[in-house]
Amino acid sequence: MTQASDGTAASHDDDGANPLHRLSLGQLRRRTSMKWRTHPEDVLPLWVAEMDVLPAEPVVRAVNEAMALGDTGYPAGTEYAEALAEFARKRWDWDGLDVRRTAIVPDVMLGVVEMLKLVSGPGDPVVVNSPVYPPFYQFVRNMGRPVVEAPLGHDGRIDFIALEAAFGRAARGASRNTGRPAYLLCSPHNPTGTVHTADELTRAARLARAYGLRVVADEIHAPVVAGGASFVPYLSVPGGENGLSLMSASKAWNLAGLKAALAIAGPAAADDLARLPEEVGHGPSHVGVIAHTAALRDGGDWLDAVLSGLDDNRRLLAGLLAEYLPAVRYTPAEGTYLAWLDCRELGLDDDPGDVFLRRGRVALNSGRDFGTGGAGFVRMNLATSPGLITEAVLRMAAAVVNGAR
Repeated sequence: MTQASDGTAASHDDDGANPLHRLSLGQLRRRTSMKWRTHPEDVLPLWVAEMDVLPAEPVVRAVNEAMALGDTGYPAGTEYAEALAEFARKRWDWDGLDVRRTAIVPDVMLGVVEMLKLVSGPGDPVVVNSPVYPPFYQFVRNMGRPVVEAPLGHDGRIDFIALEAAFGRAARGASRNTGRPAYLLCSPHNPTGTVHTADELTRAARLARAYGLRVVADEIHAPVVAGGASFVPYLSVPGGENGLSLMSASKAWNLAGLKAALAIAGPAAADDLARLPEEVGHGPSHVGVIAHTAALRDGGDWLDAVLSGLDDNRRLLAGLLAEYLPAVRYTPAEGTYLAWLDCRELGLDDDPGDVFLRRGRVALNSGRDFGTGGAGFVRMNLATSPGLITEAVLRMAAAVVNGAR
């Protein structure tokens, strides 16, 4: 791999199929999305979960056809759910996604809000596994539900002693009027990238049932798993029958700007999903639904190329950190395109992200925003070119050296 003059990877003929190699830094800086407009132009943005890729050709074709037809009205039909059901059969060997138990929602987090409204009431606690995606705290608290943390173990996996203790606190703290606490599960887990096993999910479902908690699973990163890892849908495990799941093509195919997601109910939660207000289905973008459907149906080759590139980037990052920042501890994740970096041994206090931004001009997510267990960590987005990852680590290393002088 060679470096282009703008710090990105210069594509070779043999890596041209990798979508992560296609765009130069100059091209990326023409984007107007949050990732590229939040910080000044001298900052390398490896923070918010946007990919540095061109969209899959089937998605482009479907959206172009919709625009040519003026097909820009309101969403209708079940094609999105049908496409996801077929994807689930092929990728996860799961044939339990019943299209009749699905509903289109605007996006995953707004879907989470609606699902929590269905199974809990104001004042009912919601358990989360910290450190976890910051909007879990923001959205849940804005609903009038207190957050109860069940910190992950040191290995980044579910700590079942902590989880059971949190379930007990949530059950005791539930509203006297409703008494319906919930467990908001992140699977695969953001930021650690942990892919929960069938045994882990089954054990969590058993505990949730024992303590009277309903499970809502954010499975937005489900298609993004490393080679050798296998995603397990929560609704597929014993005890998951009364769960609710949110899925979307947005992360795997970089479609966050084309809003659409699906809420999926287990067999014992069908009546809950049936109570979803009709107007919620008006929020998704019809063009977004078209794009997501095309991605799931015809974007498999593109996704496989991205997944291969992400495997390469994980190995690259591990090697770069070992060479330039050996005090940073990093375990390549099984899922997501995010890297969770333990920077506590660098001596940068509890917010190394601030140091890397000010001194190194690299934007990462501060671990403090992810709740208990996040202080001293940063989250890095690996869905970019090898050249940008290399440049970012070199800048981060320089920031540490310059700060020690």
